[in-house]
Order: sequence, then C-alpha cells, then structure tokens
Amino acid sequence: MQLQRPESPEAATAALGNGSVALAGGTELVPLIRDGLVHAETLVAIRDVVPRGIEGTRIGAGTTLAELEVDPDIPQALREACALAASPQLRSMGTIGGNLLQATRCWYWRLNFPCYLHGGDRCHARQGEHREHAIFGNERCASAHPSDIAATLLALGATVRTTRRELTVADLYRLPTDDDREVTTIEPDELILELDVSRPEASTYLKAMDRRRFSFAIVGVAAARFDDAVRLALAGVAPIPWALESPDALEEATPLPGTAYKVEVARTLVRRAVEAVT
Repeated sequence: MQLQRPESPEAATAALGNGSVALAGGTELVPLIRDGLVHAETLVAIRDVVPRGIEGTRIGAGTTLAELEVDPDIPQALREACALAASPQLRSMGTIGGNLLQATRCWYWRLNFPCYLHGGDRCHARQGEHREHAIFGNERCASAHPSDIAATLLALGATVRTTRRELTVADLYRLPTDDDREVTTIEPDELILELDVSRPEASTYLKAMDRRRFSFAIVGVAAARFDDAVRLALAGVAPIPWALESPDALEEATPLPGTAYKVEVARTLVRRAVEAVT
C-alpha cells in the first residue's frame, strides 16, 4: 500500500479512484481496511488540502468534531451531536466531512455477509437479529445510518460544497436500489470541501443509546426552529439520515418485529426535542 500527499484539492481528486481512497482522520477508513471491507492500493492523504476551521456559517470539511463541539458560534444541536458522537480520542481525530460518509454499523454488512448493500439479493436483518435496525426506508435494506452529525445537518438545512458541485445534505444521501447499492451520491474522485450551516433560532439534538456515553444511536433526534417552523431529522432509524416532516409522520414507520420499540423511543425524543426548541 502506498501513501500519497497531494498539495491541492485538484491534485487529490486526480489521485483518487482506480484503487485509491481518501484518508483524513482515519477513524472510519482504517477499521474498514483492517476488516477487509475496503480494499485500497493507495491512500490519498487529504488532511492538508481540505479546508479546516469555522468562518461565519461555513465549516471546513477537515474540521474535527472536537473543534466543533466547543465553538460557541456553532448551532447548539451540532455541538451536542458532536459531543455525543464518539469518545474524546475519536472526536479529536474524526472530521465532519468523514463523519458524513461513514458506513453502516449493521453487523451483517460489517461481517461481510452477502447482503443487499454488498450486492446480494436479500437483507439478512429481515430474517435475523435486527434490534438496532431501521424503521423507515427499509424495504430493501434495513441497515441504520449511524451519523448523529448527518441527521443534525439535515435538520439545519445545511448545504455541502464538493470539488464538483454544491448540494444540500438531503441530496448527499439516497436509498439503495437494485441498480445502485450506494447510500451517498459522492463519486469516488469527489471530495467534500466545506459546509454552509444556517443559524436557527433554537436547536437541539437528543440521543438514546445502549450506553450512557460513546455509543451509536438507537434513535437520535435533531430539531431546529426557523421562524415558526421546526425541522426534524432522525439518526439510527433508516439506511440514510431521515427527515421527519412532522411528529405525526412517525405513524408511517415500518418497523421489523424487533425494532417496534424504536418508534416509541423516537416519539418520546421528538416530543422532548420540539418542546426544547419551542
């Protein structure tokens, strides 16, 4: 395996693809390589070429979660989501850009079962153990997206600038289909450069976990109030961060037998989050 250190975003994207993958904080990529889930001939170090830091409403994709959680100008929901996302060691290394692209924690995918996301013809969670899996968007794949930050940015209506385009966080994700099993719209040779995050009048992020700290969300709820409207988004309940049109939209959930409890957890957290921002 080789390591390249490009000197510009343009040089970095030119080096990506054809067996090369981007390396920033490494908290996501290194375990995937170790477990044989990502195969790379070359790692392209992007930490020095991707913007880092906070300027007004713009956040560099190389900014770490630890830097975001203590910045008083960042919306409260995003600070809370960063603080709850992982251990201090991981937060000091993990970047916001990398966090948006993290892979599912579904144990069937992690154990390399021939599941739907791996190109197979079925979701093993539907017949097997699935206590931590999806209650929305789970017709083909019942994996649950793990990012607290992605759900929060979805509620905040954030936009993303890449080396190719500008898009909303909502458009960064897609449910897998028979023709394309990916859950993001990022191309192999495309890098996230920065985010533009609106400032709401009030916001919060609440999270239910198996442990009190440093665990992935069973259900995470982000709420952000803009004028009289409250935007809601959920983590841990669908293969992608899930926008919730209203608290009543929880009635549209399609839980599996072992995930019905998540609907009740989500209902409680949504009520608390809405109360907190209104």
